[in-house]
Amino acid sequence: MPDNHASVPLRELNNGAFMPSIGLGTWPLDDAQAGAAVVHGLEAGYRLIDTAENYNNEIGIGEGIGSTSVPREELFITSKFNAKWHSVDGVRDAWEHSCTRLGVEYLDLFLIHWPNPAQGRYVEAWEGLVKLLKAGRVRAIGTSNFTTEQLQELIHATGVVPDVNQIQHSPYWIDDERLAFHAGHGIVTEAWGPLGRGKHNLLGAEPVVAAAHAHKVTPAQAVLRWHVQRGVVPIPKSADPERMAQNLDVFSFDLTPEQVLAIDALDGTAGEPVSPMEFGH
Repeated sequence: MPDNHASVPLRELNNGAFMPSIGLGTWPLDDAQAGAAVVHGLEAGYRLIDTAENYNNEIGIGEGIGSTSVPREELFITSKFNAKWHSVDGVRDAWEHSCTRLGVEYLDLFLIHWPNPAQGRYVEAWEGLVKLLKAGRVRAIGTSNFTTEQLQELIHATGVVPDVNQIQHSPYWIDDERLAFHAGHGIVTEAWGPLGRGKHNLLGAEPVVAAAHAHKVTPAQAVLRWHVQRGVVPIPKSADPERMAQNLDVFSFDLTPEQVLAIDALDGTAGEPVSPMEFGH
């Protein structure tokens, strides 16, 4: 299997780290599945690995990473922590637990998994992340599922802008207002569920199929290329080595502006996305 990691462009983040432009998602794989997926993913050329405390697969991912010869400095390991750690000291504890499970000494990116506004402590959690960043325990810090208003609160409270906001993003859920806020503050948009997670048949949608046919690629490749051309970092999940390699191979063709616009037109046609105001770990 070809090693494609050299062909994956890097994105410079606000706080100085460099992040691959596509990554490997690992939800809802268990430890054994995630460990095997990481081994195959690293062989295919992935260097960005995304997990979370709530996925319950950090141990397996750590074992997968440890069984390969890829140097640690080539990897970009992301994890996320749950609501119970939303305090300055709690974030340090969450970091220690994730590092132990993953078998690493630092994280490349650490995210608040959900804002949990009813709890109302995400600013404290952000302050804890800022402390970890300044102490060199993480290379980059960010959020997941945050609204523009919540992001603004974090920036106002600390003066530190998140490197990344990981959100539900696909042709069905674009959220131009939030993307514009990210772009205006240098926040990288990272997409969970970039292929629609099998719902509403995104990969069978006419503009996706047409773009794939025109470029002789799979529908998944067409959608992932759509993300990349919009400046978004997708993290598709797959446990299949062939599909992993295909998903990574999206830097050798360009969708036309017309194809991008046709796929954009799917926005809002598949119901409401998950609300960060109501759901969270």
